[in-house]
Amino acid sequence: MRIPAHSVCTAIRDDIVAGVYERGSRLTEELLARRYGVSRVPVREALRTLEAEGFVVTRRHAGACVAEPTEQEGADLLEMRMLLEPLGAYRAAQRRTEAHLKVLRGLVRLGQERARRGNSEDLRSLGGWFHETLAQASGSPALTSMLTQLRHKIAWMYAVEAPANPVESWTEHGAIVDAVARGDSERARGLTALHTERATTAHRLRFASGPERVERVRNSQHPVNMTSLRH
Repeated sequence: MRIPAHSVCTAIRDDIVAGVYERGSRLTEELLARRYGVSRVPVREALRTLEAEGFVVTRRHAGACVAEPTEQEGADLLEMRMLLEPLGAYRAAQRRTEAHLKVLRGLVRLGQERARRGNSEDLRSLGGWFHETLAQASGSPALTSMLTQLRHKIAWMYAVEAPANPVESWTEHGAIVDAVARGDSERARGLTALHTERATTAHRLRFASGPERVERVRNSQHPVNMTSLRH
């Protein structure tokens, strides 16, 4: 495998998320450089970036290793997303462009069509694209970057079950876009908070034994005021 030097960080991160490198395993510069067809310099820089993101840790006598986040750290990630995703929707209702709305509406149409057909793999990628675009529509590069990092870490730590009712899930996406298009910040935030909370219950820790429902995270959230969302 040979990739551009500037893509080394992305490639290593993707391989960590995909499970190519096991939790706790060593990441030697020489082997990584050989695997990706680059010199050790971009590998060294990539490992520093990944350590700052929490994917890599440096251990005495071992060097760079894949991090081993705890169950509590995983729960914290889900809770952070449940706080930041609604904020992104709130800002998107204030700052979105027509280009953002065009992409979001197109994704909702595709998602609803695929949901009716029951194509779960397409829905997974479309859902990721939807939330990435919604974050970009917030007009906040810092918030978008944080949400992107959260999505990478959550995908690494959790397996996600397909929604029991994908049509309903994409109806929720459509309602969020409608609120964003109208500039209704509070409704966009409330709908996204409810949608994200529901999605969180489908996450299962990859390294846990038996099914995990992350009850601590879900129960720690304040209830959403549904009265205001019905109007």
